[in-house]
Amino acid sequence: MEKPENLLAPFRALCRNPGAQLDKVLAEGKKAVGVLPYFCPEELVYAVGMRPFGLWGAELECASSGRYYPGFICSILHTTLEMGLRGMLDGLSAVMVPTCCDALKSFGPNWKYGVGAIPVIDAAWGQNRKTPAGEEFTRASFRRILGRLAELAGRRASDAALAEAIAVCNENRAALRAFTAAAAAHPEAVSPADRSAVLKAGFFLDRKEHTAMVRALTEALNALPESRWKGLRLVTTGILADSPALLDILGESGFAVMDDQVAQESVLFRRDVPVTEDPALGLARYLGQAEGCSVLYDPGKERGRELVRLARAAKADGVLWVMAKFCDPEEFDLVPVKRMLEDAGIPLLTVEADQQSASYEQARSALEAFAEMLRG
Repeated sequence: MEKPENLLAPFRALCRNPGAQLDKVLAEGKKAVGVLPYFCPEELVYAVGMRPFGLWGAELECASSGRYYPGFICSILHTTLEMGLRGMLDGLSAVMVPTCCDALKSFGPNWKYGVGAIPVIDAAWGQNRKTPAGEEFTRASFRRILGRLAELAGRRASDAALAEAIAVCNENRAALRAFTAAAAAHPEAVSPADRSAVLKAGFFLDRKEHTAMVRALTEALNALPESRWKGLRLVTTGILADSPALLDILGESGFAVMDDQVAQESVLFRRDVPVTEDPALGLARYLGQAEGCSVLYDPGKERGRELVRLARAAKADGVLWVMAKFCDPEEFDLVPVKRMLEDAGIPLLTVEADQQSASYEQARSALEAFAEMLRG
């Protein structure tokens, strides 16, 4: 059986240069649609024979996006727009943009004005997503998006194709749940950076290909002898926690990520899309079931209760909140969730992440101090 280290290498390489994967898809004559965070239904893209390509920003200095956004907008949008302005995303047939936070609502108009050649598809869903009215609004919205994508793809969008796309993505979700469990059981073999790379690669690969790679890695991890890990155990939360510098610091400081409630990670695959007679309704109900993300209406702060459950189940030493700089929904969540964790006796550290920042030395100092405190 292949060693986990060898199976992890392709994931690392892909995340270092996702643009090469987009070039490969386009060179094969396939159409691709850029999918911004969060919860944009990539199944709709698969259903019309196109490939979704995740747009979660990038670590780069922005030179042009400042003409469209002030400095206090989250770096995901700054850097994604910067990539579009630089021509790094040329070849995409469209970008699908959710309108679930104030900053994202302005992304489409800025993109249309600055980039222009690549059309924008806005993705809206009901804020009261659990109610019948919310489900119906979301279902109808997804149906309209499917029709627009079918026009761009030049092919019919059938319910059978959408149901098949949902099945493919549900298989991927199941594979990722199995992988995160195996990674938690073998933190000596899967560093925080490796765990992130495996999960993030799915935004750039065909989901079937990603599922096969993840299953092979999980099988190799499960074949390892029982772990004797003596380091610290973390549960992470936030919008994204994929900064290479920050992940390296976590590894160097003796931390392992046992589970997460990160919008880019387990929040997306914690649950499957329900199988329903109308596949678009299943996608709407998936949104109704989703929890743990600041851009979803969550008046009772289920996010905090779920974090407590995850931390206890993982026997975590603490929770790390990777706070996206200038993200209002995350900052609003922090105070009530922090109180829930304090009441449960679970230590919390918050560090700030910014894709336009090259230095994480403040985070290093905070994490080293946190590690000393946890070790007692």
